[in-house]
Amino acid sequence: MKTLLECITIEMQEAFKQAGYDEKFAKVTLSNRPDLCEYQCNGAMAAAKTYKKAPAMIAGEVVELLKDSACFEMAEAVNPGFINLKIEKKFAADYLNKMALDEMLGVSKCAEARTVMIDYGGPNVAKPLHVGHLRSAIIGESIKRIIRYKGNEVIGDIHLGDWGYQMGLIITELKKRQPKLPYFDTSYEGEYPKEAPFTIAELEEIYPFASAYAKEHEAYREEALKATYLLQNGHRGYRAIWEHIMRISVADLKKNYKNLNVEFELWKGEADVQKYIPSMVEMLKDGGYAHYDQGALVVDVQEESDKKEIPPCMILKSDGAALYDTTDLATLVEREKLYQPDEVIYVVDKRQEMHFVQVFRCAKKTGIVRKETELKFLGFGTMNGKDGKPFKTREGGVMRLENLIREIHEEMYKKIMDNRTVPEEEAKRTAQIVGLAAIKYGDLSNQAGKDYIFDVDRFTSFEGNTGPYILYTIVRIKSILNKYVESGKTPEGISISAAQSECEKSLMLEAAKFNDVIETVYEEIAPHKICAYIYDLANAFNKFYHETKILTEENEKLRESYIALLMLTRKILETSIDLLGFEAPERM
Repeated sequence: MKTLLECITIEMQEAFKQAGYDEKFAKVTLSNRPDLCEYQCNGAMAAAKTYKKAPAMIAGEVVELLKDSACFEMAEAVNPGFINLKIEKKFAADYLNKMALDEMLGVSKCAEARTVMIDYGGPNVAKPLHVGHLRSAIIGESIKRIIRYKGNEVIGDIHLGDWGYQMGLIITELKKRQPKLPYFDTSYEGEYPKEAPFTIAELEEIYPFASAYAKEHEAYREEALKATYLLQNGHRGYRAIWEHIMRISVADLKKNYKNLNVEFELWKGEADVQKYIPSMVEMLKDGGYAHYDQGALVVDVQEESDKKEIPPCMILKSDGAALYDTTDLATLVEREKLYQPDEVIYVVDKRQEMHFVQVFRCAKKTGIVRKETELKFLGFGTMNGKDGKPFKTREGGVMRLENLIREIHEEMYKKIMDNRTVPEEEAKRTAQIVGLAAIKYGDLSNQAGKDYIFDVDRFTSFEGNTGPYILYTIVRIKSILNKYVESGKTPEGISISAAQSECEKSLMLEAAKFNDVIETVYEEIAPHKICAYIYDLANAFNKFYHETKILTEENEKLRESYIALLMLTRKILETSIDLLGFEAPERM
């Protein structure tokens, strides 16, 4: 289905052509003076240079041909050559009725579905999720939903950090605390215990202790590095410990990500791609791509057009150890082999951009990925506290994600109980739903690449550009629709008719922008533009609500039109928040 802007533009192109001018000048945009008009066309200004004619004359000729247009109720030429446009009310209503009948609300699916992999999450196992993991999860989940909505196959991969030095540290500390465990007995040949010798809480205490201790004790650090090496080279007992760590950690991670309404299709990590590294290294050597530089194996990725130095992509350190570059390249080897993605999007901290420039260039140069495969880096900014510094606990430490979520839920519960008379259990459930919206909308309403201030008081407010405000608007619409049904009416078969007031028309024109907004959001991978749009839509609805008698309107045909418009508005808002990764409660 064409967007409303496309429909208007086609009408303008026809008028320009009939007037004898190139249709390329018929570009229509939203008005930057909504007090004067709804849309505008400034093409006559540009056409004047081509046709050596006064822009006002060109604009006048075009407007004359729009007099009988079913599309516009007003088309006027304004000096020095602007064309101001207002949409015909019936045309807008007819357009919305078509949207309402369309399952996709007027959004067109991609002509050719693509396979897109999204790499987001990236936590290290054996360590609790903290607020630094929030943005990758929230942004990545929304992007996945947006791309999938357009009809593509989308695969989300958590890409766990599960194979590095932290594993050696845990094994070393566990051996120190419980040396009699069978995992450390080289003569033990029996089955290892099915139950792990630690809980998730103990595991999360072991790692930071071991990490700090290793920094102060060189012998301990050497032992941890040796344990890492033995694990990665198949030590039977250490592999069994690793499997315990993975099982317990992944179960805890799944619980925490579920609280964020974030899901991954793949729970793969660095360990999954180790088997690809030896053959990949040989390929890089045999193909003449890799060479040794001060003992390290590297691939040069500098290009002639670069204005700054791009360091080589390091494949192996001088001691033969693999690095992040190595495992990220091996991950692309596996993705090509198993999924043949058309595009891979990495949702990671923007400070990692150089790393991914090196990896992407190396992957393309060496044929690890096909030439046509798109590799995209989507770097996100920092989530800061009110002091403008990275978000911390009151004690100054990095806040655990589950603690942040709990704080938001408690704040929402308090507000709901203070303002509404609802049963305690329902208030708790609602607080979780609204709290998640507060967190996700608070994050996603900011452009991904920018740093932002995480302000709990503002994000949990029911007023202003916040998640709770959007949900409150949806709940208000639901309440009106429920009352309409309870009065014995049925919404089946009703349709939207021409607007009776300016506030109704404003709401209709905002609703009509949905498919255009989604196209832009998809092309630019920009969830923040959904937030900006639904805030405008919610404001337009609330103005309409305050200025219009909806359920008490005596004219039944008019009342039905209002209800049909509310049903479409609700569906647009609910579809939008689903793309952002949260939902609305029944009551607030």
